[in-house]
Amino acid sequence: MISPVQIIQKAERLYPSFLSSVITGNNFFPIDFSIGSLPKDYLALREAVTQLISKSKQDLGYGYTLELETRKLHKLGQQSLPQRISIETEQDYLKLLKKEKEFSKFKTDIELILFEVPELNCWLNQNPVKVIEYSDRWSDLLKVCRYFQSNPKPHLYIRELPIQVHTKFIEQNKGILRNLLEAILPTELLSSVQGEKQYVFEKRFSLRYGEPLIRLRILDQVLKAKYDFPFDDISSTISEFRQLNLKVHRFFIAENLTNFLTLPALENSFALFGSGYAIQILKSVNWLAYCPIFYWGDLDTDGFKILSQLRSYFPQAISIMMDVKTFETFKEFAVTVAESTAENLLYLTPQEQALYSYLSIHNKSLEQERISQDSAYRYIHNSCVSIADLSR
Repeated sequence: MISPVQIIQKAERLYPSFLSSVITGNNFFPIDFSIGSLPKDYLALREAVTQLISKSKQDLGYGYTLELETRKLHKLGQQSLPQRISIETEQDYLKLLKKEKEFSKFKTDIELILFEVPELNCWLNQNPVKVIEYSDRWSDLLKVCRYFQSNPKPHLYIRELPIQVHTKFIEQNKGILRNLLEAILPTELLSSVQGEKQYVFEKRFSLRYGEPLIRLRILDQVLKAKYDFPFDDISSTISEFRQLNLKVHRFFIAENLTNFLTLPALENSFALFGSGYAIQILKSVNWLAYCPIFYWGDLDTDGFKILSQLRSYFPQAISIMMDVKTFETFKEFAVTVAESTAENLLYLTPQEQALYSYLSIHNKSLEQERISQDSAYRYIHNSCVSIADLSR
C-alpha cells in the first residue's frame, strides 16, 4: 500500500507538469494516486492505514484527501480501507510540498517574462523548472534578451554590450542565455557552432572574442610593397587574416618558431608560424586552397600527425625535410621519446607513412631546429622553389 512519503515523492515528480499547466492554463487537479497492494498481515495493514489517515487532509487540514470504505477481507474480516487518494486543489498540493513561497515567486516571474519578452512563451512551456532555477536573475536575463532582439548581430565583445547588467553577468550565465536567445531569435541570424569547442556563445550570437593570432612573415619585398604591409613580421586575428586573400602566392609553414623566423628571403613567398596543432585554425582560410603550401615540421609522430591534419584541409600541401634522407643525414641529433602507437594517417604519402611508422616503433624524434641552416636553405632553394614554380 502506498505510504504518505511515497505520495509526496510522486507529487514532487509531477511538479514540472504542474508548473507547465499554470503557464498553459490547463486543469491539473485533482491528482489521483494508486493505492497499491494491501498488506496481508493485519498489524501491517492497520499501521499503513493509520499512517495514511494521520498525514491526510482530514487530520492536517491540507494535503491529500483520503476516502475510506468498509470492506470484508478474507481472514481479516471487516476493515476500513482506502478507496481513493487524491490531491484536490492547488493550495493542498503546494502546502504538501512546502512550495507555496517558491510558487508565488514563479507566478511573478512568469508575468514579468511574458510582459517583457512574450516570444518566450513556448520556451516557458517547455522549461518551467528553469524559471525557478534562475528566479534571482530574471530582470537582468530579460535585459539581455531585449538587447539581442534589437541588435541580433552586435559584433562587440561581451563587456562592450550596452546592457545595464554587471560586467560579468553574461559571461556567468551563457548557458541559460543561449537557451533563451535561441528561442527568440530567427534561425537565420544565428551562426552555426557545430563541432566548436571554444567561444561557442560568442560565435553563435555574432560577438567578438579573443581570436587566435596568425603570425605572418613576408619573405619577398616585392609582395611587401604590393600589399602595402608596414612590417616584415605581422600578427593578426584569424578573421582579419581570412580577408587578406593572398591567392597563388607560396606559403611556407614552420612548426618551430626559430625555423619560422630564420626562413630565407624567397620570391613570391610568405611564411606562417604553425605552432604545432594550432595549425587547425587555418582550415577556415578558404583562399589558401589556391596557394602552393610547404609544411616543415619535426621528424616525429606529432610532426606527421600535424602534416596529415594540414593536408586534410589543403591537399596540395607538400612536406619539406620530412623524409628518410633528412633523417639519416641528421640522425645523430635524434632523441628517444615516450612510446607511442602508430596510426594509419589518411593524408600521408606512402613514404611519409613508412617513416612515421619507423619513428613510432623506435620512439625517435628529430626536431626541425636540429637541421643545419645551410642544409635547410639549400633544400628550400633547390627543391621547394622549383616545385612551387611548377604548381603555379
